Amino acid sequence: MKSVEFIVLNSTKTRDNLLVIHALAREAGRRSFIVNVGKGGAMSLFQPMNILEGDVQESLHSELWRIRGVSALYPLNGIRSSLPKNAMSMFMSEVLYRTLREGCFEDGLYEWCRNSILTLDALPDHYGNFHLRFLLELSVALGFSPRSEDLAPFAGEYYAQLSDMVRSDFASSMMMPLNGKSRSEMADALIRYLSCHLDYPLSIRSLGVLRELFE
Repeated sequence: MKSVEFIVLNSTKTRDNLLVIHALAREAGRRSFIVNVGKGGAMSLFQPMNILEGDVQESLHSELWRIRGVSALYPLNGIRSSLPKNAMSMFMSEVLYRTLREGCFEDGLYEWCRNSILTLDALPDHYGNFHLRFLLELSVALGFSPRSEDLAPFAGEYYAQLSDMVRSDFASSMMMPLNGKSRSEMADALIRYLSCHLDYPLSIRSLGVLRELFE
């Protein structure tokens, strides 16, 4: 048994008391765990983007590692008490779930992802562009490092705004005046950019929720 820190990306219930957790683990990268869950509030512990730790039993015979004694490292009250932030966290988890393949490990990716979650949790306001910054920084974390001209084939009429965001620091990008339509189209462009470089299509259904929230 060893302790492992991980971020929940998705979960699948297999039986009444068994849950498969699709996660990004600090030392193991993209990894799936199986956990016994009781009744009551236990399921809420495994909400997407929760940052957890537990004791894992590695197996040579199965890709699913059993995990026990799971607890939350951070309460994330700022996210869970805000509908827009919670929707953003769902979007972030879906992007990571569909982007990272099982066994994928990128040096520094876990730390960047954890810091992104904690930053969103702590922001008091002006976070409407956060998911756009997240997509840009994810591209960098995966080694693509997009320049303005790299985004041109995907950006269409939003090339100028995306170029400004690429050149801006975090604080400035949060303050960029964008409406709901602009955010939606820019997110679509960045997802197409990621799909192109990953060489497989990304269909992110939760983007529709953000589109409705920020219109």
